[in-house]
Amino acid sequence: MLTGKTVVWTNQENFATLHSDIHWGDHEFIYGILAEYGYDETLPFSGLDSQQLRIRTQLERNLFAVLKHGQYTRGAEIEILEQRLANYVGRKHCIALASGTDALLAALLALNIKPHDEVITSVFGFIAVAEIISLLGAKPVFVDIDPDTYTLNPALLESAITLKTKAIIPQNIYGQCADFDEINAIATRHKLPVIEDGLQSFGATYRGKRSGNLSTLACTSFFVNQSLSAYGDAGACFTNDDVLAERLRQLIRHGQEKRYYHTRIGINGRIDVLQASILLAKLEILTEEVQARIRIGAALTAGLKGCVKTPLVRPQNTSVYSPYVIQVLQREVLQKELQKQGIPSKIHYYPPLHLQPVFAHLGLTKGQFPMAETVADKVLSLPLHPYLSEETQDRIIDEVKQATKKRGG
Repeated sequence: MLTGKTVVWTNQENFATLHSDIHWGDHEFIYGILAEYGYDETLPFSGLDSQQLRIRTQLERNLFAVLKHGQYTRGAEIEILEQRLANYVGRKHCIALASGTDALLAALLALNIKPHDEVITSVFGFIAVAEIISLLGAKPVFVDIDPDTYTLNPALLESAITLKTKAIIPQNIYGQCADFDEINAIATRHKLPVIEDGLQSFGATYRGKRSGNLSTLACTSFFVNQSLSAYGDAGACFTNDDVLAERLRQLIRHGQEKRYYHTRIGINGRIDVLQASILLAKLEILTEEVQARIRIGAALTAGLKGCVKTPLVRPQNTSVYSPYVIQVLQREVLQKELQKQGIPSKIHYYPPLHLQPVFAHLGLTKGQFPMAETVADKVLSLPLHPYLSEETQDRIIDEVKQATKKRGG
């Protein structure tokens, strides 16, 4: 039973002494858990609590079914999920994995990426792609971004291709897909495979096709902050290639062709059945949630127009705004003003990848990727999820406007 009271717990408070009278179904408990990970605001950044309340009955039904049959690693839920995800995306094959990072790793292993190979990717975004390339002993080759969409700039792609290039991985970012017509055309000329990094764009479209169906092979993430999210980690690969699909299925089970018969080096990358059952419950409402994301994103953009730089969605694209990102000068000042009013915000991402200490060995320096460096200094993520009420949308818009005026534009 909900008490109707909002409890905000900070990291300084003692969780053990505060949780004794909280019921597992209460908002208070959920906010308390979030607070332990730094979410100490009254306005949640995600809508996971509201979503959970909406689908609680189906979630419990799915989870209890798994507990009853006891097949936690090879249950039928995985096969059902893979088929439904493949149908949603429009692909022949879906291979569900334990995380989006595992999906990227499996994809590169399936393409036989080796030490000293080169793989081209965007210089701006989450580290996972460049990290996996490096883990395999290959070299990430960075390309600067389109300053409006933050995705890899196709005009700069061809000059990055060398005899060592073995694949191209454009990152879809902030919920919007890269320009795959241009990228695929260049890749075809050079006979290179393209891996769509759709970790932030599940449910988005490009020229009427859904993310996950735009290249040779696609990867996505179902991490807790994504448009389709597990309660923890999960991911998937998509392809129409029968050979690649079978290779991926073997790779995620330690390279097994059949039980205890290993024909390649692989990984333990399988999704667990509990997460699959959770995703099946959430998949039932995904289309409606994606429509809500698009509608709310458009409302925020209209309300903030002329105040800050808002997301530009290309006419051929739809975006799931994962997350919703503005550009603003004096970002930290705006953040502090918003925080005072209970509006959370985050920075995704700073610094760009070529300036990360872990990639210092590549010998890249400040100034080599000017677009990425410029936007990395200005981007700020605001709350957007399918359960953001009109009242809360207006509040976010008003507070950003007021804070912008206060700091002098």
